[in-house]
Amino acid sequence: MIGDNLLGDLRFRGREVARRRASVCLMAFVLVACMPSSSTSTTNGGSVESRATASASEPPTSSSTTSIRAAFYYPWFPETWTVGGKHVAYEPSLGYYSSSLQEVVDAHVRALDYAKVQVVIVSWWGSSSPYDSRIPLLLDRIAALGSPLKVGFYYEKEGFGNPGQSEISADLLYLKSRYGGHVSARQPLTVFVYSADDVSCAIADKWKAANTVGAYVDLKVFSGFAACPSQPNGWHQYAPVTRAQSVGGAFTISPGFWRADEAAPRLARDPAAWKQNVRDMVASSQPWHLITTFNEWGEGTAVESATDWASTSGFGVYLDALHTDGL
Repeated sequence: MIGDNLLGDLRFRGREVARRRASVCLMAFVLVACMPSSSTSTTNGGSVESRATASASEPPTSSSTTSIRAAFYYPWFPETWTVGGKHVAYEPSLGYYSSSLQEVVDAHVRALDYAKVQVVIVSWWGSSSPYDSRIPLLLDRIAALGSPLKVGFYYEKEGFGNPGQSEISADLLYLKSRYGGHVSARQPLTVFVYSADDVSCAIADKWKAANTVGAYVDLKVFSGFAACPSQPNGWHQYAPVTRAQSVGGAFTISPGFWRADEAAPRLARDPAAWKQNVRDMVASSQPWHLITTFNEWGEGTAVESATDWASTSGFGVYLDALHTDGL
């Protein structure tokens, strides 16, 4: 069991970041995306970068330029209701549930649809992880409920280890072989990569070489990422100690951050600030609108309904704000 070790501080080290725009599209059941070449620049924390070269391994083109709303999703309960021996700070409205229960997954799909989330980016730790066996239930329930929700994957192994090119290639092949039946034969899987400690262009080189299945690959940003000779299809930031940030092709928002094993929040919850962040995200032209997170309870970043922020809708104040686009 991976358990508490998943929730280390690696996710939240400071970064200098930049932004790259691109076009994206959805197709079939698992998220797919299309990116043309781009040339943009932005400032964030005093850093300015720009790029005007085409993305590596570009999927087929599309006329769609609509931003995609996506939320990071964690199928690892009940294993991670504690962090460092301490129980999580908040209580979900569903109780301290199991990710293996159909009624829980059904409630999650309905909540995500209510929040206008188009894509769930499912935390993935490898084919041998017990959490991998829960993904088919999610896919089956999305289909059974007639939800338009799409599914992508968050490749976590890169953030807590150093998988080699051959291992990454095998993992991408596994994802395509096991779950790719939900994708048009002409379209790739979508894989976000949590490359927490990789701060050089070597990570982009490795993933370009490893991506032999034509996956859409979106790497985590680091200082200087836009100048890398090898470019993935996209870049994103994952740092939910910051309320909102426009970085690397994504506008990302967080409701707060409170690790279960810490005495106080690093980022206090503020529903009014969240509504403003949602409005800013909706107004952003970034191709990805990312929510960190739907249900990462161990770090206190969940927007799933909780007794702590219940609402008359039954979905909670954070999902209510997403439902109304912050209005």
